Amino acid sequence: MTVLSDSPFVRACRGLPGPHTPVWFMRQAGRSLPEYRKIREGIGMLESCRRPDLVTEITLQPVRRHGVDAAILFSDIVVPIAAAGIDLDIVAGTGPVVADPVRTEADLARLRPITADDVDFVAESVRLLVAELGATPLIGFAGAPFTLASYLIEGGPSRTYLKTKAMMYGAPRLWHALLTRLADITLAFLRTQVDAGVSAVQLFDSWAGALSEADYREFVMPHSARVLGGLADAGVPRIHFGVGTAVLLEAMGEAGADVVGVDWRTPLDVATRRIGPDRAVQGNLDPAVLFAGWEVVEREARRVLEQGRAAPGHVFNLGHGVMPETDPDILTRLVALVHEASAG
Repeated sequence: MTVLSDSPFVRACRGLPGPHTPVWFMRQAGRSLPEYRKIREGIGMLESCRRPDLVTEITLQPVRRHGVDAAILFSDIVVPIAAAGIDLDIVAGTGPVVADPVRTEADLARLRPITADDVDFVAESVRLLVAELGATPLIGFAGAPFTLASYLIEGGPSRTYLKTKAMMYGAPRLWHALLTRLADITLAFLRTQVDAGVSAVQLFDSWAGALSEADYREFVMPHSARVLGGLADAGVPRIHFGVGTAVLLEAMGEAGADVVGVDWRTPLDVATRRIGPDRAVQGNLDPAVLFAGWEVVEREARRVLEQGRAAPGHVFNLGHGVMPETDPDILTRLVALVHEASAG
């Protein structure tokens, strides 16, 4: 692990200087790459995540093509809850769809704890990837309890989270029991990845931006802290990311993150003042900028790099995932630009 601890990515996560600002992209392995679309033809998302040979190839594709400073395990946030006994499918164009949503005490009983054996395919994928990646770090990931709960309660993606918030406010005992169960499942899922050799983990609380800070601190933060705190002795950096979370940045750091991911809405220097001087930041180029022409991409990337200097460590990334229609060549050029502009 010595080489990887000294990699630009892990050093930045630790707030240590490095040869350049490291860069990787959320959803870098995926629909923007023609080689990805080809290898996934006729294979469902959940099945793809359960095949170590496929996971390995898909995870490696953007590393080969773009020269990013870290790989992220190809998986999906619902993989551990499927392993926990929930009947769900990832529907193309829609996202995760749960056959029988979790809305009562009896429903909660269907969500059982998981062990490493339930997700042995993930451990095998990590082991294969670590061997292939050499000096390039591998990031493991999972969905945070709130975001997983929102899928389970709503039955699929939602814009309003009405059913989720109704349980949160109206049935707090059931809510906390559900999120405690999800936190334990998530921690077991991430522990499996750490034990197999990932160099960092990212906890995606994609939809936490739907909450006020007060509600986040009361109903969500203790459960995210249970996950992140459970990895305090794991020896790997912990990244915490959500969308629309400007008012939550301080709390998300307090939940136990070493690195706080920031979406494109908040400048990184402003985010750093909120998060505090003891945590690195990750982000935060607007994914839509990649469609505006190279001159704009370069200008905005340099702005992000400059604002990132305010933090003790900066991992360059987008403010959310790569859009499927993105030109892969722009991403390759962006990696080279970040490396060159931040060198020395």
